Amino acid sequence: MHPITEPHQSGLLAVSPRHQIYWEVSGNPHGKPVVFLHGGPGAGTTPAQRGFFNPERYRIVLMDQRGCGRSLPYACVEENTTWDLVADIEQVRQMLGIERWMVFGGSWGSTLALAYAQSHPARVSELVLRGVFLCRPSEWRWLNQSGGASQIFPDAWQQYYLQPFHGQEPSNLIAAYHTLLLHPDTPESARLQAARCWTQWEAHTCYLEHNQAAIDEYANEHAALACARISCHYASHAGWLEGERALLANTDKIRRIPTVMVQGRYDICTPPQSAWELKQALPAADLQFVLASHSAFEPEIAKALVAATDYFADNDGQPNKTA
Repeated sequence: MHPITEPHQSGLLAVSPRHQIYWEVSGNPHGKPVVFLHGGPGAGTTPAQRGFFNPERYRIVLMDQRGCGRSLPYACVEENTTWDLVADIEQVRQMLGIERWMVFGGSWGSTLALAYAQSHPARVSELVLRGVFLCRPSEWRWLNQSGGASQIFPDAWQQYYLQPFHGQEPSNLIAAYHTLLLHPDTPESARLQAARCWTQWEAHTCYLEHNQAAIDEYANEHAALACARISCHYASHAGWLEGERALLANTDKIRRIPTVMVQGRYDICTPPQSAWELKQALPAADLQFVLASHSAFEPEIAKALVAATDYFADNDGQPNKTA
């Protein structure tokens, strides 16, 4: 990882009458532009994420998507869809006067990176994707309904995800969580408990080795609220994408964009199948399987991501020669 430098620009951008999104720029003001798209949906950015980019070579743009991180209003799901976020990214690019930029996204951020690139291919110099998630109904079911990741981590499924239901598993868990997290009549204590359980379950699936510190980050129910509410909101609407092949069906628009995908071989949160299918649709892309699970900060994933950004710093807009 590269040194973490402080932002030299930051602010709130009014992207609608309701929403203001936080943005920041660090690194070299004259460097290669890159935008980091965080996961969740609803997770927000952290200073550590600047470390994937050499601050001497990159102009590093981070932004908190609607309703999360330092964006306002917090945990708001109104006017909050995939296509709203795509439009927000484009507004930030225009505000900063950037012609083209690298788009870097992991997990939900990879969904958003693909949706943005397919909407604005002329504005994307490269794509760096991690833990590919295509936001398909089958992927939401894998993680958030019984029979998928629950069979890998049955203990955590029982301890965290089923906790709000007191041992009685609803047939549609996403819908049940939607009621707890988003229905106006849900008591605040029940809403906060559901937020903690949703996010702690997901955190449990993100590491090759058990990482209690990462799980404990969401013991703070307020910190968990935006991620849980927004994720459940997106899950309930399948990300406003049309069916299982929505993003795969439009890959012809981005075939000429140099693309690197870094995928944990043992990723339980976003299993390798989606990265593999995306590779079939983008034959020139460089798909790298590494000994890891899901988190961008697992050593082998972080190493591969930094290698990709270092390569593109020296080979602007050129395909990775290892592909």
